[in-house]
Amino acid sequence: MQPSKGSFWLSTNGLAAIGLIAAVLYFLLAEHRAHFLYALPFLILLLCPVMHFFMHGSHGSHGSHGSHGSHGEHGDHDGDHNPHREDQS
Repeated sequence: MQPSKGSFWLSTNGLAAIGLIAAVLYFLLAEHRAHFLYALPFLILLLCPVMHFFMHGSHGSHGSHGSHGSHGEHGDHDGDHNPHREDQS
């Protein structure tokens, strides 16, 4: 049994990386504020696909989707069918 590893960001190297990133961001914003404010709308737009890419990583690989792709394979899917809803007749 392997010992559990902590988060990288809470390790000594992670805290050093956070400090370095903070220092770089401070000097970048202090010296190049006008350039940063000009690029901010584009950075926000770029953030959307980047977040989409990394947030969908939590779904798992293609082999572990379960029933996500099985509707067309079995032919029993109709648009109103909800297996979690009880029949209210």
